[in-house]
Amino acid sequence: MSLVKLSIKGISYSQTQNGAYALILNEVDGERKLPIVIGAFEAQSIAIALEKEIKPPRPLTHDLFKNFAERFDIVVKQVIIHKLVDGVFYSSIICERDKIEEIIDARTSDAIALAIRFNAPIFTYKNILDKAGIFLKANPLETDAPNEMDDILSNPETFGSTESNESGSTYSNHTLQELNELLEQAVEHEDYEKAAKIRDEISKRES
Repeated sequence: MSLVKLSIKGISYSQTQNGAYALILNEVDGERKLPIVIGAFEAQSIAIALEKEIKPPRPLTHDLFKNFAERFDIVVKQVIIHKLVDGVFYSSIICERDKIEEIIDARTSDAIALAIRFNAPIFTYKNILDKAGIFLKANPLETDAPNEMDDILSNPETFGSTESNESGSTYSNHTLQELNELLEQAVEHEDYEKAAKIRDEISKRES
């Protein structure tokens, strides 16, 4: 079976499962997307790994794993999403130490969180993408029958968006100095979703 390389397109709030998120993977040499429902903790860990400038004051679980692996010269070479059963994706982490390769079973969300930290490529098999991959509609006015995954992908509430926070207020009324102070406080309190939103507002002002 041939492997298909994937990239991370983003993380969206799941409209079908309360407290869950949809991790959207993109076919590198194609147009199909692979949505995978993950938990809030895993979504936060992936989002933090993608936001290079946000440094947690203490290592998260996946950061700890990376530090542990590096201490013992273990390298994550790649991640393969190798099975799909009843809507659940199964993944393997391909590791190497002293030129000896090992395959470790992992939840897909954990495997991807580690792949980002190790700059390791993410793959799936063509038959899985054929079965679960979807095409996002370029024209919102199209009237084709909705795909069964549309509820997950509609109205995404992505990490790092500049929309209102939980209290309903926005950061648009704060000065740049206030935003930087809020960013430091959010990182200090390990509220990384809030930190990503503030960071995006700062980037918007400085662009």
